Amino acid sequence: MTKALMFMGTGSDVGKSLIVAGLCRALSNRGLSIAPFKPQNMSNNAAVTVDGGEIGRAQALQARAARRDPVTAMNPVLLKPEGETGSQVVVRGKRRASLSARQYWVDRGQLLPEVMAAFSELAADVEYVLVEGAGSASEVNLRAGDIANFGFARAANVPVVLIGDIHRGGVIASIVGTLDVIEPDDAALVRASLVNKFFGDPLLFESGKTYLETRTGLPCLGPVPHFADAARLPAEDALALEDYAGGQGALHIAVPLLPRIANFDDLDPLRAEPGVTLTLVQPGQPVPRDAELVLLPGSKATRADLDELRANGWDIDIYAHHRTGGRVLGICGGYQMLGRTIADPEGIEGPPGTSQGLGLLQVDTVLAPTKQLRTEQAVHLPSGETLSGYHMHMGITSGPDRARPFARIGSETDGAISAGGRVFGTYLHGLFAADRFRTAFLGASSEPDLNYEAGVERALDDLASHLETHIDIDQLLALAAPIRT
Repeated sequence: MTKALMFMGTGSDVGKSLIVAGLCRALSNRGLSIAPFKPQNMSNNAAVTVDGGEIGRAQALQARAARRDPVTAMNPVLLKPEGETGSQVVVRGKRRASLSARQYWVDRGQLLPEVMAAFSELAADVEYVLVEGAGSASEVNLRAGDIANFGFARAANVPVVLIGDIHRGGVIASIVGTLDVIEPDDAALVRASLVNKFFGDPLLFESGKTYLETRTGLPCLGPVPHFADAARLPAEDALALEDYAGGQGALHIAVPLLPRIANFDDLDPLRAEPGVTLTLVQPGQPVPRDAELVLLPGSKATRADLDELRANGWDIDIYAHHRTGGRVLGICGGYQMLGRTIADPEGIEGPPGTSQGLGLLQVDTVLAPTKQLRTEQAVHLPSGETLSGYHMHMGITSGPDRARPFARIGSETDGAISAGGRVFGTYLHGLFAADRFRTAFLGASSEPDLNYEAGVERALDDLASHLETHIDIDQLLALAAPIRT
C-alpha cells in the first residue's frame, strides 16, 4: 500500500524543497519508487511536463531526484505572480485564470477535489509520496479554505514533519510556537520536527534537541547541517537570487534583474561555467560597461518589466553596449522586449495596449491567450550544435529578422538574429544546459569545460548522502502512513 509523508515549514525558505529532493534521491537509491507532490506552489520558475503542462521548478527537480518524469499531477495548482496583488492560476498544468490574491484566497477551497484527484493519480503506482507544504504552516489567518498545508493534510490524513531553519535564529520558538497556534486537530498530524540549515558542531544543539522533544512530545530529527552545494541545483523561486551571481571568469555576462523575472534557472549553467562571470544588475545600478553579453531573461509580465527596464535606465545602457560592439540575447519575454512592439490587445498580462520595444530586433509580438508548452529538440543554426529546451510563452512574434532564425526545431524555426549578427532572440528556455552549444555561443574555441547535467546529478546524489548521514531515514519512513484519498 502506498504511504505518504508531508513536510511543512515554520516559515518560507526553511529548506522544504531541498529536503524533499534529497529524500527522493535517497529513497530512489534504496530501490524504492517515489513521487513528489506539492498541492499548491507559488513561483514563476516553472518547468514543462511530459504530459504537456507546467509545474513548479522545484517539483520538476524532485521528480528528477526520484528518477521519474515530471507530470502535472505532482503540482496540481501553480500560482504565477503577475503583479503585487494577483497571479495567473495554473491548474493541472494549464492556465485557468488570472485572479487577484483576494479572489483566489476566497475561491481556492474549490480546487481541493482536483488536488486530491492528482494525489490519488500519483499514488497509484509508487510506494511513497513525499508531500511538500507551502510557505508557513502557522499562518492561521489563512487556514480556512487551505489546500496547501493542513487543509490538504487533513483531507488526505497525511502525517507531517515540521521543518525549522536554525540559521535564521529562533528555531525552538518557531517550532514550539507553530504547534501552539495551529488547531489541535492539525497539530495531531505532526509526527516529528526537523531542524535544518545548521552551521557548526551539531553536538552543540543536543540540549536544544532534548528541549524540543520534551516540550513537544515529538522526536526531533537532525539537526541537518547546511548543504553548501545547494547552489548547484536549480532554485525554486526568486528568493535564491539574493545570493545568485557568481564566477570569476574572463567572459562577463550581465543580466538586468527584472521584478517579474521568470524561469531564471536558464542562467544556472552560465553561473556554473568556469570561464564566466555572471552579474545580476540590481535596480538602480548600471549595466557594467565591461560586459560582453547582456542577457534579458524571461518575464511573467513583459510589458510591465519593459517599463521597469526603462525606469532603471537600462535601455540606455543596452543601447550603449550594442553601439560599442557588445552582444545582446533575449530569452522569451526578453526576446519580445528586443523587438519593435509588444501588443496585448486582450489584456492578458495587464491593461490592454501596445508597448514600444527596444527595437534591436526587427520583429513585433502580439500576446495571445493560448500558452505554448512543449519540450523541444533544436539545432542552433549559427553553430550547428544541438540543444534541448522548452517553450513556455504566450505570444506570436513575426518580422524581417525572423528570416535569420536562432534555431531550427524540426521543420519550424525559432527566434531571430539581427542583420548585424550581434542581437539574438529565442523562445527556448533551458538552452544553456547543452554543453557544446553553450561553449559555441560563448565563443570558446575549446571543448566544454563543464558537463552541466552531470553536475546536477552529482549534486542530487551528494544531497542524498548528506541526508542519509544526518537523518535516520528508517525512523523517518516509519512516520509515513497509508494514504486515504
